[in-house]
Amino acid sequence: MEVRPVNEHDRHSDPVLITAAAPSYDDELAARKRKYILTMGLRFPCLILAGVFYHTWWLALALLVLSVPLPWIAVLIANDRPPRKAEEVSRYRREAKQLEAREHRVIDG
Repeated sequence: MEVRPVNEHDRHSDPVLITAAAPSYDDELAARKRKYILTMGLRFPCLILAGVFYHTWWLALALLVLSVPLPWIAVLIANDRPPRKAEEVSRYRREAKQLEAREHRVIDG
């Protein structure tokens, strides 16, 4: 087995994408669960901070108003699939080759 050295061009070229497959369902589900837990985790601190800042009524009210739609937002975010990326990717394109480059005799019958 021959080992060849990596030249500068190989080291700095963009990787070639060989598949257009989306992330696996398990990876996508785990990411949505993390978003749900984070969004729902913000509700409890909002309620606690509203109680801490009860002297400043407008701040306590703002924190309470913020905490009310958080469960709804968390469910919407967790149930929504991420959008497809519309970026241009580097794909492998091979050259089209002709079978034969010469003229062929055609026989009509």
